[in-house]
Parts: sequence; C-alpha cells; structure tokens
Amino acid sequence: MASTPPRTENAAAVLKVFAVLESLAEARRAPLAEIAQRAMTSKTTAHRLLQTMVDLGYVEQEPETDRYGLTLKLFGLGARVLRGQEDLLKCCDREMGRLSRATGESINLGVMDDIDQRVAYIHKYDSAYGLSMQSTLGKRNPLHSTSLGKALLAFRDEAEIAERLARMELRKLAPRTITDPEVLRAELEATRTRGYAEEIEESEAGVRCMAVPVMDHAGRSVAAISIAFPLVRFDETRKAEYVALLLEAGRNASVALGYR
Repeated sequence: MASTPPRTENAAAVLKVFAVLESLAEARRAPLAEIAQRAMTSKTTAHRLLQTMVDLGYVEQEPETDRYGLTLKLFGLGARVLRGQEDLLKCCDREMGRLSRATGESINLGVMDDIDQRVAYIHKYDSAYGLSMQSTLGKRNPLHSTSLGKALLAFRDEAEIAERLARMELRKLAPRTITDPEVLRAELEATRTRGYAEEIEESEAGVRCMAVPVMDHAGRSVAAISIAFPLVRFDETRKAEYVALLLEAGRNASVALGYR
C-alpha cells in the first residue's frame, strides 16, 4: 500500500497552488518564469501545477506567446460564494446608486474576511470623474487602514474586536496609516460614537474615504459602504452633506436587512 504523504507536505503543496493562482491574478497574463518567481517556487514545480490547472479548466495558455492566464471558471466559484449574499447586495445596491448619483464619486461595498484581518470589495459604483479612485472587485485590504474596515470592526462586539486587534499586523501602507494599537482602538471608539469611519491617506496617498456599517437584524455589522475621494477634490464645506448621505444609506440598507 502506498504511504500517505506527511500532512506538512500536503500543506506545502496547497500553498504552492494558491501562490501560483494569486500570482496569475496579480499579473493577469505571465510567462512561466515570471509566475515561478512571483510564487517563489521552481519553474519545474510551477509548470507542473499550471498544467494541472489547465487540465482542470482554471488556467489557459496562449499558444502564440506561451503566457498563462486565469479563466472565468474561478469567477464562477466566486459567484457561488456570493450566492448567499443576494439580499445584502440588493439592499446595498439601491443605496449605493443614490450615493453615486448624489456625489459622482467612487462608492464601494465591503465585507469582513472571517479568517484574515481584511475587508473584501464585493460591489462598487465607479466615479463619474476622470480623476477617480478605482477599486477592484475581489480586492482585499487590511482592516486597520481602510474606512470600510474600521466601519466593519467598530460595530462588532468587544471580544471580537480585542481578538482581531491582537492578531493584526499594523503595517504602514501610506503616509498616515495607524500603526499604534491604542490609537486604532480610540479611532474605533470614535467611529462607533459618530456612526461612521473616516481615513485620510491611511491606505493610499492622495485618497480620502468615509464609510458606514450595514447592520443585520441582530445589530452586527455585516458590510460597510464607503465614498472614496481624491484628496484634491474633497470639499470640506460639503463634509456634513456627505456624512448625512452616508448615514442615511447605511440606515436604509440596515433596515432593509431587518435591523431595527
């Protein structure tokens, strides 16, 4: 009887598969050598994994250039994951559309990753302006540096907040990223008090965002809606208007989900 590979070998193989997938997601189309370098594995291993993924239909290879790229089969998996979120998307889409029409700015919907300390972008309205903040659906950003993440985290119970803060790596990503746990905790308390989160050049230089939580029937944040501005276009005299629009959007979406 063939021996079963040690569990550590199985884990290492899985990590290599996802390293290759993430490399392709980032590069879109890339040759074997670049994929192996990005995934930090050998060309032989990368080639073996890629050929298996081609056979399974998750990766395709361009015959003219020998570059590899992901297929829409992975998108199908992601769509299935979101299948249970139809009510959330429907309730939030209506409010996001109103925010988009009222401001002309980029509007984003994010949910918290239950495993990692990140927020995932699952829906958006692009800005009407040429100079705008473009987000990518499926992108995952750290909770601590985004208004979406802070709006989500601030409205969870204290035990979960403490647990997540203890596991966070507060890396500096932009000029004003919060890297002190006590400062972040104070910011979360302020977010809870005023009802919305804010970040100015914490995730990306030149970007300012504000976000509100979307609550479920139990009063737990299940999503967050944000407005993202280029810093040079943010009109401080309209801030109260932006806040009022956001709070209304969050409240309406929450009520539609059963929050009272």
